Amino acid sequence: MPATEPHYSAPKGARGTARPATTLPQPGSNGLVLDGAHVVLPTGVVDKGRLVVDGTKLAAAAPADAPLLDLTGHWLLPGFVDIHNHGGGGASFSSGTAEEILTGVRTHRAHGTTTLVTSTVTDDMDVLVRQAGLLSELAEQGEIAGIHFEGPFISPCRKGAHSEALLRDPDPAEVRKLVDAARGQARMVTLATELPGGIESVRLLAEHGVIAAVGHTDATYEQTVEAIEAGATVATHLFNAMPQLGHRAPGPIAALLEDERITVELINDGTHLHPAALQLAFHHAGPDRVAFITDAMDAAGSGDGRYLLGPLEVEVTDGVARLVEGGSIAGSTLTLDRALRRAVTVDGLPVEHAVAALSANPARLLGCYDRVGSLEPGKDADLLVLDADFTLKGVMRKGAWVVVPELP
Repeated sequence: MPATEPHYSAPKGARGTARPATTLPQPGSNGLVLDGAHVVLPTGVVDKGRLVVDGTKLAAAAPADAPLLDLTGHWLLPGFVDIHNHGGGGASFSSGTAEEILTGVRTHRAHGTTTLVTSTVTDDMDVLVRQAGLLSELAEQGEIAGIHFEGPFISPCRKGAHSEALLRDPDPAEVRKLVDAARGQARMVTLATELPGGIESVRLLAEHGVIAAVGHTDATYEQTVEAIEAGATVATHLFNAMPQLGHRAPGPIAALLEDERITVELINDGTHLHPAALQLAFHHAGPDRVAFITDAMDAAGSGDGRYLLGPLEVEVTDGVARLVEGGSIAGSTLTLDRALRRAVTVDGLPVEHAVAALSANPARLLGCYDRVGSLEPGKDADLLVLDADFTLKGVMRKGAWVVVPELP
């Protein structure tokens, strides 16, 4: 239910009151008050709410003489958290240089993703180890939130846009090699856990605090249950690259939906999922166990044309990415602002449920909900301004505008 009281109202008296701004104010030493918007909080939606930015953080009270930005008629949301993203702006996280990777990161930031985990695709182990070292440096600098290895430990039966020639069984020693190469920045590894070494690798990942994700798998229901019991906690892009739900052979989908320990990833771009499948996932998993992801590749924010996804060539037409050879869907060109807008305006999800799937749920999964994922005092000032039609207008990350809102 929506909350009834505005949030973070600036107190009068000792700390002063916010003053209206004659031009769009920038966060600074005097802070900034964002006033009058529909504010999406963990407790619900507050109409005519108020947020206070003080330095890089959200605050409970406004500094003296803080400027005020009137956002009446707009929405204020926490910044998005994407746990599965291969690139954007023409740049690949699997093979790009540091500057190219930052181009991709900034592309997604401009679309509201203030916390991003970079995903790699199947390649030679030496290439993945080398790229893990580069990505770990960017994670240590705070530019990204860690690394997700999607492949090479996946099923050739459900390989999707991965090179079959480079796939391998999940040998725990090789899984450990990738985790070590990430220097503490490995956040998730997608595995076909039914393959030889799969269950042992899940246990190894769990012991090292790395998320084991079931995906690109041909597992049965029973094999998936075994993986969950061993420590798997994520379903990589549920429904995609796994056996369909069957009434005699329910496969991994049923096991992943029914277990409360599993967070299910969904790609809400209108291509990867039918709306009924999305509703099925929300109904069975509930709004606290869904994480919207992009699974974006280089073309996100860039346009149609030919691209590479790992060693494979991809053709993007009308925003849909498919392998040149074979025609399999090859990631997406999605950005999370589009995923939100579709969830609310097409799928009919409550705003707070869609926002949880884009912010709080993935932040909890990553273990950074104490800093990001919701609009609460003490957390990073990562926030988004949207208009009444849920079109993104402004992006703030750590108290600085990434996209300065253009307001009427």
